[in-house]
Amino acid sequence: MATEHTEIERKFDVEETFVLPDLSGVPGVASVGEPVVHDLDAAYYDTADLRLARARITLRRRTGGTDAGWHLKLPASAGARRELQSPLGRAVKAPPRAVLLPVLGIVRRAPATQVATLTTRRTVTPLLAEDGRVLAEVADDQVTGTALPATPGEAVVVTTWREVEVELVDGDEELLDAVGAELVVSGARASASAAKLTRVLADRLAGPAPAAVQDEDEDDEEPADATEPTDDAEGEVDDLSEQTVPEEPLPSGKKARAKEIARRAAHAKAVAKAAEKQAKKDAAAAKKATKAAKAEAAERARLAAVPKAGEVVVAALAGQLEALQRADLMVRTDVPDGVHQVRVAARRLRSILAAYRPVLDRTRTDAVRDELQWVGQELSGTRDAEVSLEHLRELVAAQPVEFVLGPVAARLQQAELQGESAGTGHAVAALSTPRYLTLLDTLHGLVAQPPLTEQAAEPAEDVLAGVLRHTVERLQKLVDTAEDAEFAEDGGTEHGAAESPYELALHEVRKAGKRVRYTAEVAAPVLDGGGKKKNGAVMGVVDAMKQLQDVLGDRQDTVVTRELCRTVGLAAFAAGENAWTYGRLHALEEARAMQSERDFWALWPTLAPVLNGVTRKR
Repeated sequence: MATEHTEIERKFDVEETFVLPDLSGVPGVASVGEPVVHDLDAAYYDTADLRLARARITLRRRTGGTDAGWHLKLPASAGARRELQSPLGRAVKAPPRAVLLPVLGIVRRAPATQVATLTTRRTVTPLLAEDGRVLAEVADDQVTGTALPATPGEAVVVTTWREVEVELVDGDEELLDAVGAELVVSGARASASAAKLTRVLADRLAGPAPAAVQDEDEDDEEPADATEPTDDAEGEVDDLSEQTVPEEPLPSGKKARAKEIARRAAHAKAVAKAAEKQAKKDAAAAKKATKAAKAEAAERARLAAVPKAGEVVVAALAGQLEALQRADLMVRTDVPDGVHQVRVAARRLRSILAAYRPVLDRTRTDAVRDELQWVGQELSGTRDAEVSLEHLRELVAAQPVEFVLGPVAARLQQAELQGESAGTGHAVAALSTPRYLTLLDTLHGLVAQPPLTEQAAEPAEDVLAGVLRHTVERLQKLVDTAEDAEFAEDGGTEHGAAESPYELALHEVRKAGKRVRYTAEVAAPVLDGGGKKKNGAVMGVVDAMKQLQDVLGDRQDTVVTRELCRTVGLAAFAAGENAWTYGRLHALEEARAMQSERDFWALWPTLAPVLNGVTRKR
């Protein structure tokens, strides 16, 4: 069984000559304890492509010291990490399955093997309070790290260094900062590496630099060198050279000799003048060619700087895949709101794949959208019941005492606790299925080798504006459909019934509003002045859709709460309890649904100017 604690520490790089200063004068520190030396050996495990390290996660098997065992370190917040510790056991070649389960969504089905070893001689000095409590520990580490070969035949890479860690035990971060300041004054430097493993595997994490690819056009159209004559210039000089009279003896007569000398001088002058003229022509041509080449290079640089539609969309996909990965980790380590965050990330990915079909080949992405929808459906019951039961408990607490008949609050609390336990187990089970792990592999493949269309190579601004315009127009049509459905109701269907065409139409409006929001969030950095305008037109659309989601989200929540009122009320009645209060709660939730609908129709006209601002063609 793994135990968990939060590790809050600061790391510093120091030289071999560094001397630990006297820290007894740090505010809050009453005394400094005797240093204790530990010899630590740790083997680090990861996939061949270092999936854990790239997600800022480390998995090690450590021996020596006071905390021998398997350590899984997870990112938490700035300056803090969550650490799950499990007993050593007998496994050495590969981590036990139970140790890997929390990070299954990251390693997926790739084997985790040893990638590095660390040998550390650690000198720990405790900082004590007046009552003897340990406030913090200062660890002076002499480290030898060995990066194991990534492929057969590669050499191991050994790195040695010294660093100092200050870890909180029973103190506060103010103390941590004060100790850090003393170390810096004494010559320490804040470490650039968040973890020892990052330093050891720095070369592999950086990856090889991509090979430079020379543009073929540059080879074919090099500018003419001003120092070399063109073919035409050589031709003209050759023609004149061919007219040169072969050197012959001058005539013997005085007049004939003078005439021949004059003729030869005139010809030499003509040749020199033609050469001078050609040189000027060559220089002008070279200057023109150089200017054209510079203009062409500047235009290529300008076009290269303009973001392409494919680059923007793939970057958005990568960001949401990272968000899904973080949320997956939250669910597996029982962090509150994890299920909700998985659903949000899956929904955003679906929206990006649907809205940006002009950029991504839908023959490759439609099946992925279906799988993302499956994930949302698998987790929907868990999340919806969690939110709804919490709301109903708050609603019961707000009722006059005389309107709460029987153990209503206790029954709702019991249902919530049972739902939390069963829901987390169901969520983890769903996220551990081969189907889900295959989906993750597919998503990573899409990001690594995106199925781009021809439009993906076009400037992002025009393509993204067109996509956003289409999603907004789609929303507007769905609102028109909902309005028609409202007026078409003939009274035969109870208003507010979950299956009425009007209710279904409003549900589609809510989903379309989410797609508009997520589409706009991808487009905003490009369309709102390169991200410089925080309140540009596109971010205005995002804010508008948040308002729409709040109103129609409340209405959708009542679909679940009303059903819970019915089922829990029936269970209470079957147990011999008074079920009247559940009927009252149902009525209150039905009224909330109707009010949400009125709020939406009052809100919608106010959103028109914002939406119309992005539907006009640029």
